[in-house]
Amino acid sequence: MSFKKKDNQTYYNPIRRAILNHQLIEPGDKVAIGMSGGKDSTSLLYFLDTISKQKRLGFEFEIVPITLVMGFDMDISPLQEFVEGLGYELDIVPTNIAQVVFDIREERSPCSLCAKLRRGILYKRAKELGCNKVALGHHLDDAIETYFMNFLFHGQLASFEPRSHLTKTDITLIRPLLYVEEKQIIQFVSREELPLIFNPCPVDKKTKREEIKHLVSNLAQTYPDIREKFVMGMEQGLSENFWTKSMVPAK
Repeated sequence: MSFKKKDNQTYYNPIRRAILNHQLIEPGDKVAIGMSGGKDSTSLLYFLDTISKQKRLGFEFEIVPITLVMGFDMDISPLQEFVEGLGYELDIVPTNIAQVVFDIREERSPCSLCAKLRRGILYKRAKELGCNKVALGHHLDDAIETYFMNFLFHGQLASFEPRSHLTKTDITLIRPLLYVEEKQIIQFVSREELPLIFNPCPVDKKTKREEIKHLVSNLAQTYPDIREKFVMGMEQGLSENFWTKSMVPAK
């Protein structure tokens, strides 16, 4: 693995800033990383591993990579070798999620159920392994796409939180890549030749989120700083600027 001079500016400083700004990782945390085999979670493990080994946060924390076998025909050996190469053991959890979603339930819009099942199994396994936090590979583009999806499809002005505590499982969900753009992750994975596992899901790249991704990409061509402005709005926006409905009954 190589290290470029701009890596601190592009990756490590934004990740460290997100962690410290939102208290994503704290001394003594045992952090599970949900490994899908895609670019985001694979790069997340690499970045957090470097941050941990170089003690860039000024304290120690533990990393536990976990992957769910969805029930598709997938070869995860490259991911396993990558994880072991960094000095970890990949915890592999077999599931029948693909069968439930596509064969038993025959979902027409399967993403919501699939995500719910995956999260439930991941959180349960993380808890069994003694983890108090679960890190997901959601990046800045995911955050802004979620905002537009909530706005356009549900009439809500909201995205996901950098840090969320799940009371049912007593697990805290964190997103350390929150300030990193997707194109930067793509460039890093390509440069370092990180292993990627092909996603055999039949609805991959055919979802509403994919439509919103194109929308954000088109907006960014006209407004290049849209991502920076989004972060500013989410972190500095004031709720009192929103409209509120009067409680006085109409006459």
